[in-house]
Amino acid sequence: MCDTFVSLTGDGVLFAKNSDRDVNEAQVVRWYGAADHAAGTDLATTWSTVPQVAHTHAVMLSQPWWMWGAEMGANEHGVVIGNEAVFTRRTGAGADGTLLGMDLVRLGLERCATRHEAVEVIVTLLERYGQGGSCSREHPSFSYDNSYLVADPDGAVVLETAGRHHAVEEVTGRGRSISNGLTIAGFAESYADRLRGRVAQCAVRQTTTEAAARRTAAVPDAVAALRNHGGASPHYSMVNGALAAPCAHAGGLVTSTQTTASWVADLGAGRHWVTGTSAPCVSLFRPVTVLDPLDEGPAVTNMANDHPWWRHERLHRAVLRDWRVASSLRADRDRIETAWFEAPPDAADAARDSERWSEEWAAVVATPEESRPWWLRRLWSRWDTAAGLLPAR
Repeated sequence: MCDTFVSLTGDGVLFAKNSDRDVNEAQVVRWYGAADHAAGTDLATTWSTVPQVAHTHAVMLSQPWWMWGAEMGANEHGVVIGNEAVFTRRTGAGADGTLLGMDLVRLGLERCATRHEAVEVIVTLLERYGQGGSCSREHPSFSYDNSYLVADPDGAVVLETAGRHHAVEEVTGRGRSISNGLTIAGFAESYADRLRGRVAQCAVRQTTTEAAARRTAAVPDAVAALRNHGGASPHYSMVNGALAAPCAHAGGLVTSTQTTASWVADLGAGRHWVTGTSAPCVSLFRPVTVLDPLDEGPAVTNMANDHPWWRHERLHRAVLRDWRVASSLRADRDRIETAWFEAPPDAADAARDSERWSEEWAAVVATPEESRPWWLRRLWSRWDTAAGLLPAR
């Protein structure tokens, strides 16, 4: 599950997204330079092949470790795209294509220079190739349709889909958000699967982020909106975990996802702020730019290793055992970010400082008391064991 919103401010367009994915699905920021391609070249996406175009733009993407596509990203022309899983009632049975929504995010960014061009690229590919295929390595049968929020320095567009059908809405108000349900009038009534949408708590989260989008005026406001738990701490349901607020934490018996990466784009300044880690509530947002690649660290998978995503995950999972230990951590986080927002540091320096901060706090909160209910402890024990964080039983 995910949440994406855009705010049209007097100082420019602000875009923000939390990407909610499987618990052990590391998601990392990667850079791909502009490139020219020979005529007749084929392009292998996650599950399918499409013709390559003559030129692709430089992009910066937030990618689940195993996927060709991306949950969110930006290109050298200031276009940003984020997608959402949406649950629909199609006119035909089953998936009718193998392009993932995440593949279409990357294809739109690599092939467009404006938000409207991006929408045209996505719709053209969708109508020709359809959408479908496994959207999860942990749950291979899980597939979904997609909605998109596409922005550039001049505005934003919502694109919603159901199979090969689609609807488009230009953002005209102060702000707009999308979650895991269809929202465009007429299209939603025709295609939305209301039951699955209720399980995903999409209406609750979309209401929250829509209000945040309308009042967000600067990057710190967008960051605060992505950290919202709906209260002082995550509130868990046995059905879907802490999924009723934008900052999601896993723990449901029916569906369990957590926020595995977060991104805020300040298109007026041409700067992006990313966590490169899960749980924005216990992460630092650090500055990055599309044309300034950073060392991405060692190869990463769904097994714990020395990659920064996994090093931070040890901190996140320690905090989840007893949320009371997070108060001093958050104060230190806010102190660092306040300085960064006022005077953005060099991207490489900020990345190193962010990794060091995670490691120092992981040592501080390494052995907190366990305050979670038994069913939540049991779920996390299973996920930790699968990732190699605990010995197999």
